[in-house]
Amino acid sequence: MGHAGMAATAVRYLRSVGAPTGVETLPRPELRAVRDDERAPVDPAEFRRVLGNFASGVTIIAARDEDGPAGFACQSFASLSLDPPLVAFMVARTSTTWPRIARAGTFCVNVLGAEQGELCRAFAVSGADKFAGVDHAPAPVTGAPRLAGAPAWIDCTIRTVHTGGDHLIVVGTVEALGAEAEGAPLLFHRGRFGRFTV
Repeated sequence: MGHAGMAATAVRYLRSVGAPTGVETLPRPELRAVRDDERAPVDPAEFRRVLGNFASGVTIIAARDEDGPAGFACQSFASLSLDPPLVAFMVARTSTTWPRIARAGTFCVNVLGAEQGELCRAFAVSGADKFAGVDHAPAPVTGAPRLAGAPAWIDCTIRTVHTGGDHLIVVGTVEALGAEAEGAPLLFHRGRFGRFTV
């Protein structure tokens, strides 16, 4: 059982014996289909084109479940809180890797460097053996894959998951982190990789 499963089991037990859990139960939202006349008047292609002007770094989110290592390329990553130390990433609901990360209950954020564009492309492909030939070691606390050559890494346990349209917003508690190398970050802008220059 992963960390997330253990946490859920602990909360259920505490509730069953009447102990305070510190977890507030909110009412379930009313779910219904969105009608066509309720949809926002934004063309998806135009949305993607305009938002592509926001340059971002690139990461690989990786975990290890009972079937081995799993991971995906992710540019939707951000630091969230200093106290407690939290980070967040967004993943498509259709992702085939996300269920494996959720089962693991842990993940390692591998921040990619300017020379790791090919590695990013390999992890952006669905269904491939993404870890074939990729050197990695267990992160110190969770054991999630820490990729060799990544300038920085953040070892996390899953804290909460929120819905966000066609994506999920995953919040992680930082258990350990480090920066291994100096160098330029890998950037993504208007559908292309680039590098930072001063």
